[in-house]
Amino acid sequence: MDLKLAGKTAVVTGASRGIGLAVVRNLIDEGVRVVAGARTVTPELRDTGAIAVSVDLSTADGPGRLVETALGELGDLDVLVNNVGGGDTGADQVGGFLSFDDDQWRGHFDLNFLSAVRTTRAAVPALLRRRGAIVNISSNGARMPHSGPVPYTTAKAALTALGKALAEEFGPQGLRVNTVSPGMVRTSLWEGQDRYGAALATAMGTELGQLLTELPAAIGMTTGRMVEPEEVAALVVHLVSPLAASVTGADHVIDGGAVKTV
Repeated sequence: MDLKLAGKTAVVTGASRGIGLAVVRNLIDEGVRVVAGARTVTPELRDTGAIAVSVDLSTADGPGRLVETALGELGDLDVLVNNVGGGDTGADQVGGFLSFDDDQWRGHFDLNFLSAVRTTRAAVPALLRRRGAIVNISSNGARMPHSGPVPYTTAKAALTALGKALAEEFGPQGLRVNTVSPGMVRTSLWEGQDRYGAALATAMGTELGQLLTELPAAIGMTTGRMVEPEEVAALVVHLVSPLAASVTGADHVIDGGAVKTV
């Protein structure tokens, strides 16, 4: 299907792997010129053909520098995908509310929420000129805050709320804003030996492989399997395309049916 995106321009944050990398690949396959921001520029990202920018998006000035670079390279901007996030990694993330200090809370909000605030603030003037589109990558944890580290899920809830507010404020000027909320996605977050999945397996007294096999069904994913990054990317690219011109202010959950509420 032709998504009518050829010749458009985009910025994608957190683009070095996982969902972000899949989004970059899908956009480029549709003929979009992409500036991709990531703390580490991986060989996989470089191989996409995107203009890769090494930047720490959790800092106060990182998002603005990324957008400035993008405008210099692309001339204008049609699409912004605020994908960067995480911090829900390692053994220090599975201890519950009382285990998190102020620095950890600030770290989660800087990366998962304020990075999107700052990148959006820098990009909105250009996006308004092009009547563009924003997609924020949140999490189904925003609807089920007990399902992960509480600073992470709370920051994602704030990100989901931000999308609603931006859609309402800028919609009359032609800018569409949507949220995509994945559940358990097959990324290094879950499969890496020193990441959140491994720490959770240790805390539960099981092997990582067994956890990844059994957890989707245990948390109510009716598909019985993890979501693939490419599935999330396909939804994101559709939402930023003209084919979704009347879709705005919506939160699209893609979690294999784990969220059961209406």
